[in-house]
Amino acid sequence: MDVLKQKTIVLGVTGSIAAYKAADLTSKLVQAGALVDVVLTKEAAAFVTPLTFRSLTHRPAAVDLFDPNSEQAIEHVALAQRADAVLVAPATANAIARFANGLADDLLACIVLATTAPLLIAPAMEHHMYQHPATQANLDTLRRRGATVIGPASGRLASGEVGWGRMLEVPELIGHLRAVLGRNGDLAGRRIVVSAGGTQEPLDPVRVLTNRSTGKQGYALAEAARDRGASVVLITAPTALPDPVAMSVVHCDTALQMFDAVTNAVQGCDAIIMAAAVADYRPTEAFDQKIKKEQSPELMLSLVKNPDIIASTNGPFIKVAFAAESEDLILHARDKLVRKNVDLVIANDISATDAGFAVDTNRVVILHRDGSMEDRPLMLKSEVADEVLDRVVALLNKVG
Repeated sequence: MDVLKQKTIVLGVTGSIAAYKAADLTSKLVQAGALVDVVLTKEAAAFVTPLTFRSLTHRPAAVDLFDPNSEQAIEHVALAQRADAVLVAPATANAIARFANGLADDLLACIVLATTAPLLIAPAMEHHMYQHPATQANLDTLRRRGATVIGPASGRLASGEVGWGRMLEVPELIGHLRAVLGRNGDLAGRRIVVSAGGTQEPLDPVRVLTNRSTGKQGYALAEAARDRGASVVLITAPTALPDPVAMSVVHCDTALQMFDAVTNAVQGCDAIIMAAAVADYRPTEAFDQKIKKEQSPELMLSLVKNPDIIASTNGPFIKVAFAAESEDLILHARDKLVRKNVDLVIANDISATDAGFAVDTNRVVILHRDGSMEDRPLMLKSEVADEVLDRVVALLNKVG
């Protein structure tokens, strides 16, 4: 399920240098299946032309409230009413002030006043303007009225200075939009804990014992749960992936650290999905200094077993384990189902070149506590995530 598919998004673009990012944002929303109506202020049109957005959306882009040739301008109230969400990105200090004070002096301000859809504001401005008490008061006013303020980030600004005021990047904006659109989904009111990535067990200050997990499946699960309305805690070992937005992210390195993080996070949760590739063993003792190969022609390591996190985690919540196997997939997965006392095991063959580690697709077998089994075809990891969450939702509905 994609919360953006066939949703009508009104994208307001105001007069900031960050307006160029709005073109990429528009393109990504269209690719996700959204219907995007772009409304520019006159100042924004000095940075990016309406033709740019019309070319991306194949829909008119409007600027002037009184333009008789613009369907949006004439029917701005209807446009506001059929919007599933209104996202203003970038939102300048001037636009934020006008929204907070209820002005209706241009098309975008009229739509913001007329809509009952969720309103998201992505500030973008010079950092002293953002920090000014007037801007902060205006943002607080909008928050109290139910608007979601997303960002800004800290970084290099158009002025050449560094500070708070950069508009969030496009993936972050879309993540926040997904979270808002999905907040009434079938996991609304549920708390889901997801683990991801491959843990790292230090040998010395430089080297670690680890595995090939990229964290992609775990991150896909966390984002899919968020998009269905869940409050998500993502516990992640080191990955190259950026932190997903609109959820709590806990970083850890080792299996013992993940054990502690999971133990804390599952208090009061509705489900835990253990997608992380946790090291089974760790060195008995890590070297204080970097191991030099000149010291010995051979290196003997003593290893001790790590705790089994999902097997050690018990409570009135749904438990889902992953089984990444290179042989006897079903045999080992069934053993884990019983030994770890879980409700579901998601098994995948890591020897396949088109599934498992380091790719965007996966092919899984879903094993249930009652002994039933579902063999799923090759699909995107985001699709696997929704398949898993469908089963979690069904189990949660059974227990109430």
